[in-house]
Amino acid sequence: MRTIDLRSDTVTRPSAAMRQAMAEAAVGDDVFGDDPTVRELEEVAAELFGKAAGLYLPSGTMSNQAALLAWTERGDEVFLHERSHILLYEQAGAAVIGSLQTHTFASEDGMLDPELMEEFVHTGDDPHNARTRVVALENTHNHCGGRVLDAAGILAVRLFCDRHGLALHLDGARVCNAAVASVRSLAEMAAPFDSASVCLSKGLGAPVGSVLVGGVDFVRRARRARKLLGGGMRQAGILAAAGLFALRHNVSRLAEDHRRARALGERLATVPGFSVDLRSVETNMVFASTRPSGRRASDIAKILSEAGVLCLAESPWKIRFVTHLDVDDADVAEAGEIVAETMAALD
Repeated sequence: MRTIDLRSDTVTRPSAAMRQAMAEAAVGDDVFGDDPTVRELEEVAAELFGKAAGLYLPSGTMSNQAALLAWTERGDEVFLHERSHILLYEQAGAAVIGSLQTHTFASEDGMLDPELMEEFVHTGDDPHNARTRVVALENTHNHCGGRVLDAAGILAVRLFCDRHGLALHLDGARVCNAAVASVRSLAEMAAPFDSASVCLSKGLGAPVGSVLVGGVDFVRRARRARKLLGGGMRQAGILAAAGLFALRHNVSRLAEDHRRARALGERLATVPGFSVDLRSVETNMVFASTRPSGRRASDIAKILSEAGVLCLAESPWKIRFVTHLDVDDADVAEAGEIVAETMAALD
């Protein structure tokens, strides 16, 4: 049986052209700084995002953790959204690796409210409190539905950080989606942030890797953190070539994923047993609540996988469908019909 994989935009496979670029990549030893393709990727990413320097890492999780280590000391505090990737999906790395305290705040769209944070920020004057050192935002915000953070809200958080001498970090795993959806450049998206982690292996289609961008001194500290975390790679140019190809060829096409997600969301919104908030379908993700069906998301996801549509139970009552470069219009239309038929058969 053929399956349509909508679990994540991480399931993509390198295209023939990307594989060719990897096969022809010039390589060296990146731990010694000798890999020309890695250096080129770091320079290209830094320029695209308007930063002074870049650092290639194996994963977005490692990139976020290296950033936190670069900005903090043991016992410091990080402000996060309560449903952020750093908090929920990085195995408490901030605490385990960095000995950091996390303070979380709630919102429906993934944004942090400076007025709420103002009450809890500590700059180190009182010895009873952990020093607040970093605020981290996620754009797009995965667990809030692939939402694009409001530019004015980001600026307000930037001003809050400036008032208190805090670093502002962007978990930009899908920041390219945010840029395309908001019709803004990558440099504009990264401008308010002191550092940004950019994933190459999600919608951009590379098989592995993230780039961490920021100032020269920050990247120097992050490079030390990468070594501590075991992220130093040798002839990594073979992988970096895929990242270069992704940045040069696969950013603008994200609009196709967004269009397909919208079409899928509109179809799923008509399916009895599902509830879809179409206002939240801003990029390549569709979240469907299974509460109207009375069945938990994990049960529905299992049934759909047996019918040929792979999706992800994101929470007990919510399923996530993600469009990406390996599914086309026909796949999305077929997936919508399979879901509708499968849900109808449950009644």
